Order: sequence, then structure tokens, then C-alpha cells
Amino acid sequence: MISSTSNAKVKNIMNLKKSAKARKKEKCFLVEGPRMFFEIPKDRIEECYLTEGFEDKYAEELKGWHYELISENVCKHLSDTKTPQGVIAVVRRTEPSIEELLHKEKNPCFFLLENLQDPGNLGTIVRTAEGAGVTGIIMNRETVDIYNPKVIRSTMGAIFRVPFVIADSLPEVIFQLKQNGVSVYAGHLKGDVFYKQDYRDGSAFLIGNEGNGLTDEITALADHKIKIPMKGKVESLNAAVSATILMYETMRQREFM
Repeated sequence: MISSTSNAKVKNIMNLKKSAKARKKEKCFLVEGPRMFFEIPKDRIEECYLTEGFEDKYAEELKGWHYELISENVCKHLSDTKTPQGVIAVVRRTEPSIEELLHKEKNPCFFLLENLQDPGNLGTIVRTAEGAGVTGIIMNRETVDIYNPKVIRSTMGAIFRVPFVIADSLPEVIFQLKQNGVSVYAGHLKGDVFYKQDYRDGSAFLIGNEGNGLTDEITALADHKIKIPMKGKVESLNAAVSATILMYETMRQREFM
């Protein structure tokens, strides 16, 4: 059993917890808690650490698993939550290519994220994307790290099922999508009301930074500008809420029109 916070493995896990650079270099990220843990594809687990309490509680489910025991104190030290849940896994990153996403289905639906900064927003978008049947999510490198522990938790396991790509250049991605017949939509105050557009063919929606929205450069690359109509004095919606509305309008059109 690992009982010291000075242990080399513990230090490595702490590094993965705190540093996006380390997660990128090691091509791994952390998952904690039983709900998320049991959703991880087994072939992607690099290392697994459990407390004795967790081992006892989930003895039946853990048959055939390889893991190492850690003390409650070490678990508390490593946990990103106030109430540690007894399990921490190091998981291998996997990301498809844009080409793979484009050929996943006949009329794909993508969400392109530019400079999102709130982990909760990104996690909610990933989770909702699964529910709405989105083909994939593409984000620029300036967007909050999708492997951030707070993002991972808020996806509620959807991160293992929703394909996503971290792109070096969103303009290049947009060009590639257009070349493959995908129409690109950007939110804009002077755009058409969103539900008047037809999203049944290949579609991609641009979602911008929480405070500043989309940059002019990215907005200019869209085929269509759309807006979500507002009542009262509300000027805009939360990025995740806006994405949700567009996801389910696309789903509605594709399934019921």
C-alpha cells in the first residue's frame, strides 16, 4: 500500500492533476469517483489506485482488475474534491482526426468551440452533445483543457463517448468542413433567428468565449449568422445553454421533419 505523499507515483499523479502541460506530455489524465471510474473503457486505464474501503465496497465489480492500494490520507491528498471517493485512475488520452469525424456519418453535426474558459461550460457541452447525438466537438487550444479534472467530472462520463478534437487552427478546420459540404453557423446579434435555418444536412456551430463571444476572424468564416431571440433585458445566454438550444433544434429537425 502507498501511504506516503512523497511517493514518486503520488507526485506524478499530482502533476497530472495540476498541470495541463503534464497531461499533454504524458498523454494521460485523471478520473476519480466510482461513477466515472466504472465508465472508463478498460483498455485505456494506465494505472489505478484504490483505498481499502473502496476495494471492500466494490469487491465484486473489481474482480479481474489490476490496481494498487493507497491510504485514505494519500487519497485525500490526491483528490480534486472535498470528499474523496476512494478511487483515482490514470487514463490514456485518445483523440480521432478531423477526417475520421467527417466520415463517421452522412450528415454530421459538429460544435466548434473558440476560447471557452469555464470548465463547467465545457463539461456541460460535452455531456449534452451525447444526449443530442452530436457527431463531435472541435475546440481550439486556447479553450480550457478538456482534461482538466473539473471538466472531466462535469461530463458525467460522456467524455469517453463523445469524440472530440483539439485543433491547432480553427480557420483550417472550418475550411476543411466546408470542403466536405458542412455548413458553418455563427452566433451574431444581426443574424437570422436560429430556428428558421435548416440543419438537416452537415452542420457546424461556432460557440465563442463566455465574455467576448466569437472573434471577428472566426465569425467572418461562417456561411450563416444566426441568433437566439431574447425577451426582456437579457443580452446573451450562457455558452453551454446556447449550445444546448442549437443541439436540440438540430436533433428536432433531423428526427421530426
